[in-house]
Amino acid sequence: MIRTIGVVGAGTMGHGIAAAFTLGGFDVRLQDPSAAVLAAAKPLIREELDLLVEEAYVDAAAAAAALDRIVPVADLSEAVAPCDFVVEAAPEQLELKQSLFAELDAICRPDAVLASNTSSLPLDAITARLGPERRRRTMVTHWYNPAHLMPIVELSFFGNMPEAVYAEIEALHRAVGKQTVKVLKDVPGLVANRIQQGVAREVFSIIEQGIAAPEDVDRALKFGPAFRYATTGQLEVADFGGLDIWCVVGDNLLAVMDDSRRANAMLRAKVREGKLGLKSGEGFFTYPPDQVAAIRRQFMRKLVHQLKASAFYA
Repeated sequence: MIRTIGVVGAGTMGHGIAAAFTLGGFDVRLQDPSAAVLAAAKPLIREELDLLVEEAYVDAAAAAAALDRIVPVADLSEAVAPCDFVVEAAPEQLELKQSLFAELDAICRPDAVLASNTSSLPLDAITARLGPERRRRTMVTHWYNPAHLMPIVELSFFGNMPEAVYAEIEALHRAVGKQTVKVLKDVPGLVANRIQQGVAREVFSIIEQGIAAPEDVDRALKFGPAFRYATTGQLEVADFGGLDIWCVVGDNLLAVMDDSRRANAMLRAKVREGKLGLKSGEGFFTYPPDQVAAIRRQFMRKLVHQLKASAFYA
């Protein structure tokens, strides 16, 4: 039975993964090679839990107990040796992840399951330095940001792992309120990111062509397709609309839509100009420095509201 979770990497994804597991009642040992990142993790988690309390998603006592269950540990061996399940949220660098998995293999118990939060690197490559028995207990568990709010976790089932081990990890994630997606083939982007990139490609193209302003494109998405997607998947939407209609519309539209194989040129130009979005103060929209904290908090608040509403449709 899984009781103790190890999270390696306390940055953007790692601290959120730790928060999700501790909110679910699990003890979490959180590690990061950077002392500064590790020191900042619990205060950041406390701030995020405070918002959940404000929004009446969890009560104050539960939030305080969740925070107490997270133990930051600087030393990797000390952090993960007692753990039943370890997930790494290190940067997307193959050599780094290969080395990290080799270290985890040497430190962790033989029965521990090791997971990577990658969505772009092949599991076979990440685990290339491991023996066959350990590889049977390795997988991808891909979370969405912010991990403590986004319900999805994609779980790999690529043929290396016995069904019983997969079922145990699936049950673990469902126990902390996550909606799991079983991914059967190791493809770049897995499932959700590939869908998201398909939408983004056309959105960026529409802006580039001057068809509509950024605020109107986002409005079209939020109150059009995405309004349904919050409760209804694309395949169900197609069934309700009629597959014959979808076939005709596909023939009419797909030939004139963006079919680029690389990131949009307009997007690439914004990156060159340093217009990176919220982190730089300007992207498609502007973010005054004195309003960034409030904008970020409102973004989180909207996700909490959506999380409450989506529970009915889970």
